[in-house]
Amino acid sequence: MTFNFLRLSGIISCLSIIWGASGQTTSLAPKKFLSIPLGGIRPTGWLLDQLMVQTNGLAGHEHEFYDYVSQTDWVGGTSYYSSLEEAGSYWFNAMVPNGILANNSAINAKTSAFLSYVLSHQDSTGWFGPEVGTTKPRYLWGRYPFMFGAIQMTEFNPALTDQVVTALYKFVNLANTMLKSNNTGVEAWTQTRWEDFVMTLQWLYDNHPNGTASQALLIDTMERLKWTGVPWEKVFSQQYFPTTAVEHIPNPFNLPLTWHGVNMAEGLKALPATYRFTHNQSDLDTASQGWDLLFQYHGRPSGIYAADEYLAGLEAIRGTELCLVVETMFSGSFLYQVIGDPKFPDRVERIAYNALPGTLTGNMWSRQYLQQQNQIAAKNMSTNPFANDGPYSNVFGLEPNYPCCTVNHPQGWPKFITNAFVTTPDNLSLVHLYLGPFSTSVTLGSGNAVTANVATLYPFSDTVTTTITAKATFTYFVRIPSWVVGGTIAINGAAAKALAPVNGLQSVTVSAGTTTFVLQLPAPITTETRPHGAIAVHRGPLHYAFDIPRTTKVLATNAQQPLAQDLEFDAAANWQYAIDPATFKFSSSPPTSGILPSPIFDSGLTPLKITVNACLINWAIAGPTFAASPPTTPACTGANTTITLTPYGATKLRISEFPVLTKPL
Repeated sequence: MTFNFLRLSGIISCLSIIWGASGQTTSLAPKKFLSIPLGGIRPTGWLLDQLMVQTNGLAGHEHEFYDYVSQTDWVGGTSYYSSLEEAGSYWFNAMVPNGILANNSAINAKTSAFLSYVLSHQDSTGWFGPEVGTTKPRYLWGRYPFMFGAIQMTEFNPALTDQVVTALYKFVNLANTMLKSNNTGVEAWTQTRWEDFVMTLQWLYDNHPNGTASQALLIDTMERLKWTGVPWEKVFSQQYFPTTAVEHIPNPFNLPLTWHGVNMAEGLKALPATYRFTHNQSDLDTASQGWDLLFQYHGRPSGIYAADEYLAGLEAIRGTELCLVVETMFSGSFLYQVIGDPKFPDRVERIAYNALPGTLTGNMWSRQYLQQQNQIAAKNMSTNPFANDGPYSNVFGLEPNYPCCTVNHPQGWPKFITNAFVTTPDNLSLVHLYLGPFSTSVTLGSGNAVTANVATLYPFSDTVTTTITAKATFTYFVRIPSWVVGGTIAINGAAAKALAPVNGLQSVTVSAGTTTFVLQLPAPITTETRPHGAIAVHRGPLHYAFDIPRTTKVLATNAQQPLAQDLEFDAAANWQYAIDPATFKFSSSPPTSGILPSPIFDSGLTPLKITVNACLINWAIAGPTFAASPPTTPACTGANTTITLTPYGATKLRISEFPVLTKPL
C-alpha cells in the first residue's frame, strides 16, 4: 500500500492552521527535564583528554586546510559540496561547543567570526547563508545546523542575545512566508529534517517569546513545517516500519529519504518536538515505539543501528554511517528531556562509548563513512556489502565516500558532554544523566548555587565519586544504568546501601555545604542474541570485540596537512573464531597513576578485557574483503585457545558477533 502523505499533509495543514487560529494550541507543553546552557558542564579526567584528542585531530584543524571549511561560502569563500549548503553550518554547529569546552582560542575565534559574518550579511528579506547576493537556490535545511550553533553561542555569551534573536526572528518571518507560498525552499531533505527548525522555534518560544504575535508566528511556523514534511508518526509506526533491509522493498511514502539512516536519526526528534505544540500523548507514544522498532530490526550491539545510506537490517557486515551515530546521540538526549524514559540515555551512553570511537582512529585524524560490527578489513571493497554506498566507505580517511561526516562528526563528544546534566522543570534539582568525569556549576531555584565534581574512570571503572557543594539543601539525582546489578551508594563516608532508583534515577539529599557520595556500579557479563545463532558480548556500557591485528597502508596524504591521511587496514592474523560463552572471564587493570592512557580508544590501551575459550573454524569470505555471516553450526578446525576481547570502541578491525560452539571447550 502506498501512503500519499503529500496530499494528506496539505489537508491537515489547512486544518492545523484553523486549529491554531482557534486558540486550541497556544502554548508549548513543558519538557520533563531542561538543558543547561553551554559552558555550565565541563569534561574532566579522561573525557577531557578525549575532547582534546578530537580538538588536536581532524576536527580541530579543518578550518586550517579543509576547503569545505577553510574556504566555505558561508563566510565569503567559494567552496561547498552541495546545493543544500550544509558543510559550513555543520562545522559551525559542532565546533561552537567543541571550541568552548576545550578553551581553544583559535577555534573560538573562527566560530565567532563565522557568526558575525553570517549575521552581518543577512539580507533585507531575512535570509542568511551563502545564497545571499547570488542566484543559488534557497533551501531551508542548510540553515538549521547554523541556528543550533548560534543558539549555543548565545547561551554561552548572553551579550549576543539581542543580535542573534533579532536575526532568528527575521528569518522565521521569511520562512513562514515561504511556507505559505507553496512551500518555497522545501525540497526532499528539508521535508525530512523539519524537526531541527522546530526545535529552534521552540527555543525562541521558551526563552524569547517576544509577545503574543511572535508566539503565534512561532507556533504557526511549527505547524506548517510539520504538515509539509515527512509524517514521522507514520514512518515510526508499527504499520509502516520496515523490519528488514529496505533496498528490496517499496517505500510506502513515495519518498525513499524517509528510510535514509541519518534522516531517521534526526527524525527521532520530530515527534517529541511535535508533542510540545500538539499536546498529543500519541506523539510521545509513537516516538518511544519508533525508537524501539529501529533498534529491534536494525540495531547493533555497539548501541547504534545499521543504515549504509538506508536501513540495512541486522547482518553484521552491513554499515552504519558516522553522521547517523552523532545525530542519534543528540536525538536521544532530546527524547529524554521531553519523555523522561531512561532507555534513551542508556542507549546514548552505549553509543558514545562504543560506536562513536569505534569508527575513528585513536588519534581522531581519520574517520570512516561506514563502520561494521564484523569488520575484517578497511580498504577498497570492489565488491561490497553496502547496497547504496561506494567501495571506500569503510576506509579510515579525510572524506571517504561523502564529505558530510567530516564536518558533522565533531558534534558527537561536545553534545554528549553538554547534555550530561539536566535540571528538573522547577529548577530545584540537578540530574546527572551520562556517567563519566564531569564538573558542573549551576544556580538552581531560589539562588541555590551548586557545583558538582564527578571523579571516575567510568566506563573503564565501576566506581563514581561525586562531590557537591551547595548553598542550600536540595535533591540531586543520578542515573543508574539498567545494566547495573548489586549497585551501592555510600554518602559522606557512611556504610554503603543498596541503590533504589526510581525510573532510572537515584535521589540523594544534599545539604548546604559539601556532600560526597560514592557509587559502585558492578555489572555482569551478558550476551545478546544476534542473527545466525551468533552472540555479542557486553559488560556494563561497553561492548566487547576481538581486536584483529592489522597492517596499515597509507592510501593518500593531504597536501596541506600530512596528518590527514586515508588509511587501509588489513587483517594480519586469524579472526575466524567461535567461542564458548561458559568460559568468559572479566579482568580490570586500573592504572596505578589513576590516569588512563591517551588516546584511550586505541588498540591495547583500555584497562579492561574479557577472555574466552575459542577455536578456529571454517568461516567463509563473502567478498574479497568482508566476512560471510557467522556459521550457525561451527566446528573446530584448530586447537582450543584463549582469545581476548576488548572494548569495541578501541578496535578498528574486529569480530564482535561470534559463532557459538555447541560443545563446551
